[in-house]
Amino acid sequence: MALFSITAGKLVAVPTTTFVAESILERKHLQKMLMADTKPLGEELLVLAEEYGNWEDSSRRIDLLCLDKQATLVVVEIKRTEDGGHMELQAIRYAAMVSSMTLDQAASAYAKTLGTPDDDTQAKSAIADFLDADAFDDAELNPDVRIILVAADFSPEITTAVIWLNQRALDIRCIRLRPYKKGDEVLVDATQIIPLPEAVDYEVKIRVQAQELKKIRTRRQELLRKFWTQFIEASGASTPLFGNRSATTDHWLSAGIGRSGFSLNVSLTEDRTRVECYIRPSKSDDVNKGAFKALQAQQAEIEKVFGQPLNWEELPKRSGCRISADYDAGGWKSPETAWPDMIAWAARHTARLEQALKARIQALQL
Repeated sequence: MALFSITAGKLVAVPTTTFVAESILERKHLQKMLMADTKPLGEELLVLAEEYGNWEDSSRRIDLLCLDKQATLVVVEIKRTEDGGHMELQAIRYAAMVSSMTLDQAASAYAKTLGTPDDDTQAKSAIADFLDADAFDDAELNPDVRIILVAADFSPEITTAVIWLNQRALDIRCIRLRPYKKGDEVLVDATQIIPLPEAVDYEVKIRVQAQELKKIRTRRQELLRKFWTQFIEASGASTPLFGNRSATTDHWLSAGIGRSGFSLNVSLTEDRTRVECYIRPSKSDDVNKGAFKALQAQQAEIEKVFGQPLNWEELPKRSGCRISADYDAGGWKSPETAWPDMIAWAARHTARLEQALKARIQALQL
């Protein structure tokens, strides 16, 4: 985006320059100016330390280590180059290194910046004031660490990486400091390019929704693994079919019935438990439908052995077919107190389904 000056009633483009051409250095100039005033970064930050590197076995230094108003540490990395180099990788390392920092350690770092390394009283008071806390001991450091990347411009590799990382719940911002030359004066346009300021609230909302979905998915997987563990152990009293199976996080558990392409499955939805024989002995739909119809021709005898009517589904939109029975009194959302009845029903009816179908499936001429 160009910068214009109004001259004689006209918009006149102000020419761009580079920090290199203007002999403006990263540490000596840009870093010092941002340490003195963080407004170009788009927010008020308390700079705890410059060139922070208080860790063992590392000579690396964080350009600026800051604290925001939400008591979150902010790693600020600065480059005067036009592409940003590999600054996102550096910043991620630094964020990991300070992620275990305590508020007391932050105060110690700030005390050194204030010139009182042996007395952090002033530092703690300043931090409490910055956070609007009644006292330093009332404040609590946020466990997350934010990252702000500052450069004259950013390569597509950096912007792509930052967008991808932000989608995965990191908080990384890219601030572009673009220098212009007007006479003897150097002007700097400070613009947040990632995320776009008007999209920040939306992106935060999407990130929170994604995190909640992940929590729900993880909880469901934990429940399913626990259910199948109990099912495998308890089903042995009715059938040996699942004795060599391992607990899974899927919503189904399968066992063989003695012929390739035919499986006995127990599956769960939120409120339903199902036992089924899934039929797909061939890549050919005609063969699969033929096997299903051959068994369906024996429906009366099969259901007599099974002990109740079955659901016969040809599943026209799939390549396989299904013969099943449902238990509508419980699924994976049911309380654990309901699991014993669900497990007993599924194990008992899987055994019945095997008894009703196994010999007939083995006798099929396909």
